[in-house]
Amino acid sequence: MPIIQLDDSYGFPLPEEALTEPNGLLAVGGDLSAGRLNAAYNEGIFPWFLPNEVPLWWSPDPRAVIIQGELHTGRTLRRFLRNHPYRITVNHAFEQVIDSCAQRQEGTWIGRDVKQGYQVLHQIGQAHSVEVWHDERLVGGLYGVSVGTLFCGESMFSKMENASKCALIAFYHHFLRHYGDLIDCQVLNHHTASLGAKEISREKFIQYLYQFRNRPLKPGCWLQQVLEL
Repeated sequence: MPIIQLDDSYGFPLPEEALTEPNGLLAVGGDLSAGRLNAAYNEGIFPWFLPNEVPLWWSPDPRAVIIQGELHTGRTLRRFLRNHPYRITVNHAFEQVIDSCAQRQEGTWIGRDVKQGYQVLHQIGQAHSVEVWHDERLVGGLYGVSVGTLFCGESMFSKMENASKCALIAFYHHFLRHYGDLIDCQVLNHHTASLGAKEISREKFIQYLYQFRNRPLKPGCWLQQVLEL
């Protein structure tokens, strides 16, 4: 099946039309405007491409998620959490977090156009960040997009021991307290798997998405605040 070239509209092919190799590639082209990004996330689609290349849009099968009650913290990590040296916040430094995610040594897909697109989403209240501070230094964090009671995690970074894990754990509990239902991790990796992420079929993920995308979170979830671990 040929890859769909996006036009000026915000329409996307159905996720089940994505390729199996490379897994989940669905469409090419378009921009990263807030309207297009919103349309994508509301259908379980996300952008991922190298800087200075044309945007690629994905909906992989299977999909990695963290389900309510399935967060995992091993004994060593629990011991670290009891004595962690960090302060963890929400939406205090979105631009710094996405900049830090773009500076990882293993390389990144986060170019200038990606930063600009998600910063606009943040300004209109749909993209959010979690920050981990050591004294006054930003040492870890994550950012992603809220779709009702589903949170689509995009990227995370860590400059000190377990900083990104602390960000995700603190956010997980905060999100559930505000009636969040599901955290999307997109593609499973060792880092998220160690915290309890698991793979489900794309079909099941889309069912969850359609169930959760119009549900409201408890008010106050995205206000600037300090999180407890």
